[in-house]
Amino acid sequence: MKDFGSDKKTVIQANLDAQKIAFAPIMFQAAKSLRNLGILDYLFHHTKANIETIATSLNLSVYGVKVLLEAGLSLELVYLRDNEFILTKTGYFILRDEATNINMDFTQDVNYFAMNHLEESIVEGKPKGLKELGNWDTVYIGLSELPEKAKKSWFDFDHFYSDYTFPDVLPILFNSNPKTIMDVGGNTGKFAMLCAKYNPTVKITILDLPGQTIMAQKNIAENNLEDRIFTKDINLLDPSSVLPKDFDVIWMSQFIDCFSLEEIEKIFSKAHAAMSDNTSFYILETFWDLQRFQSSTYSLHATSLYFTAVANGNSQMFHSKDILKIIEKVGFVVDEIHQIIGMSHTLIKCKKRIV
Repeated sequence: MKDFGSDKKTVIQANLDAQKIAFAPIMFQAAKSLRNLGILDYLFHHTKANIETIATSLNLSVYGVKVLLEAGLSLELVYLRDNEFILTKTGYFILRDEATNINMDFTQDVNYFAMNHLEESIVEGKPKGLKELGNWDTVYIGLSELPEKAKKSWFDFDHFYSDYTFPDVLPILFNSNPKTIMDVGGNTGKFAMLCAKYNPTVKITILDLPGQTIMAQKNIAENNLEDRIFTKDINLLDPSSVLPKDFDVIWMSQFIDCFSLEEIEKIFSKAHAAMSDNTSFYILETFWDLQRFQSSTYSLHATSLYFTAVANGNSQMFHSKDILKIIEKVGFVVDEIHQIIGMSHTLIKCKKRIV
């Protein structure tokens, strides 16, 4: 297992890191303002510039540019040479890196105020920060009704990480030439439509909450795929709910992180009951212990707290061993594992254990 931490820092470095944490929400806003107000972009295009030049060019006050750029020095987004500011590599990532910008917007528009309720969420086991967005028990019930800015940032975040996986997973998924696919938690239908376009004969059924299936139906109709993609409303947390049978593939992508381990075991049991010996069960997830880069692990640990305070109060981005234990317990065997699909995903293919 990777070493995800140590205590080998000097006292000076440890103190600096502690102050970064203490002032993190304030400095986050400074970084966002440097991006949104065009200051980082100006430095990208002009190589270097002083405060007065930037303020005049962007129609901002000298004071405003000054305090933001001085914060940018401590954030290491810029550095100062001969009274002129220069963009750093980190500043470039804040400005131009798509993943960083999607993460920042997700943090601001979905999580920023909600995270003020994290302690309360931990104590009560409920997403107490969700009330900052709307009055629902979980965010999934209210996805279609989120405030527009939050909705855009939520879907941008969700789709960005899943979309990178699709070119890699489609050849694996269709290697066995499935005729029917059950897409559990199919959301807006994006993956189902890609499957239908990748294979001209496959038929896909999306299972999700009513709010999501309504969005999916609209997208399916706009793409003239009503004859091959179908939807079914389901709440998998309802003890009486069952998954339909007679599918070649059961597919769950970025889905199980929406549930607790106890709930995942029940959902996997429902999948197991719906499968024949020839059905393949695919799980596509981002496991924090299987990341190539420390930045990915950091992002996943932060995302877990979104699930705690906003999404549902009891799920997270999991360690792979947590899920592999449930896979074995329910009665599956792992047929294949494909690591680092897309940016940071792992694809697990399961079959029913033959007794």
